[in-house]
Amino acid sequence: MNYSMVRYVLFRLLGVMGALMALPLMVAIIYREYDSALSFLIIMFFLLGTGIIGTIKKPANTVMFAKEGFAITAVAWIIMSMVGAIPFVVTGTIPNYIDACFETVSGFTTTGGSILTAVEGMEKSVQFWRTFTHWIGGMGVLVFLIAVVPMADGYSMHLMRAESPGPVVGKIVPKVKDTAKILYAIYIAITVVEIICLKLTGITLYEAVTLTFSTVGTGGFAVTNSGIGGYSTLTQSVFIVFMALCGVNFTVYYFLIQRKPKEAFAIDEVKYYFGTLLIAATLIGINVYRSGAVEGLGMSFHHALFAVTSIMTTTGFGTLDFDKWPEFSRVLLMGLALIGACAGSTGGGFKFSRALIVIRNARNELNFLVHPKAVKRVYMDGHVVEGTTVKSVSAYLCLYVITLLASVLVVSLDNFDFQTTVTAVIATMNNIGPGLGMVGPMGNYSEFSYLSKIVLMFDMLAGRLELLPIFIVIKPKTWKR
Repeated sequence: MNYSMVRYVLFRLLGVMGALMALPLMVAIIYREYDSALSFLIIMFFLLGTGIIGTIKKPANTVMFAKEGFAITAVAWIIMSMVGAIPFVVTGTIPNYIDACFETVSGFTTTGGSILTAVEGMEKSVQFWRTFTHWIGGMGVLVFLIAVVPMADGYSMHLMRAESPGPVVGKIVPKVKDTAKILYAIYIAITVVEIICLKLTGITLYEAVTLTFSTVGTGGFAVTNSGIGGYSTLTQSVFIVFMALCGVNFTVYYFLIQRKPKEAFAIDEVKYYFGTLLIAATLIGINVYRSGAVEGLGMSFHHALFAVTSIMTTTGFGTLDFDKWPEFSRVLLMGLALIGACAGSTGGGFKFSRALIVIRNARNELNFLVHPKAVKRVYMDGHVVEGTTVKSVSAYLCLYVITLLASVLVVSLDNFDFQTTVTAVIATMNNIGPGLGMVGPMGNYSEFSYLSKIVLMFDMLAGRLELLPIFIVIKPKTWKR
């Protein structure tokens, strides 16, 4: 393990975190929240100073391999969450540090599950920071670090692979740094366009900015107690569009920018993603309309499409309490929650690409039993999926199931009902936010014990980093020189 390089990158991260505190500081000054402004100013200078001092001495050995990449990524997200909780505690918004960490981990991992029972009484600057954590975590802070900090291209690839979602992470252009810049340029462009669109629907600029952070980061923190339900149908429709767009693999947008529509629309994952979204929305729309859960056919499809898009992209916004919908709709939504969005998006979940690989590999195994001499391969986007990728997806599925079951077992010690316990783990591990029961769209995680909150925080981080970095970092062998 190259400890000097791990230290160097982590101190760089603290400096970046300090710089990011400047935005909520500006909001505090604009809204004349001077006590909060002072808090953000002190935190900002402390982090900037620590980052500068920690990076004065550059490592003599800058070699960084996969082990360092995974270790840096896991530790960085833990430190980022611990530091990001400080504004909540210092301003008195969330006095308990564990609860503050839960809220921050939920923010950075774009989960959106909250321990807060009301958000409208929060100061604007703190509320801004709360939603801004979604935007920071959506694309990944280490991807941002790669884009702005000089680093050897071959080594930075290990950081991108460890942080970026999906079974296969590659470069869309020859250099990793340029890839990171392109991804962030697309991310910022989508953010600006959504802010403009939301503002045109008649909401305030503050709401447009903060809710855009929650949308493009597919996080789900709202700025009103009623969530998204209090906004107009037009505003909700804008959310639907941008949630769906941010659940797509960002490579698609790069191909479209390069005027390569064939390559963009040839991606199997995206086709199945939109197909599943529309079919599920239609089925749930019919189900809630026939049951009388929603009045009017048009509004039934509107709310069904919103719920499906929100859950599939793991955003977690809600217009209505879908926990009161018929059992078929609730079960289908939780099924979609397990799959999640596309790889290479800001969404969470198991990912459509992994699901397709698992299903196609299972189909090949069944065919092999009937035709033992047949040679079957798994194909994606017209190309053969390498055997190592298929094996890694199978290993991921195994770890995923074990982690989910173990977490459910520990959380069950709180003795809540079965659907609350199970869906709380599913919702956190897949970075969705709302589940069913106590953690439904109108509920929260405040009643869970500290042990359960710690387990659920682990699940959120493991889900966002897709398990491997977290499990690698807790292995003693990882830290041997």
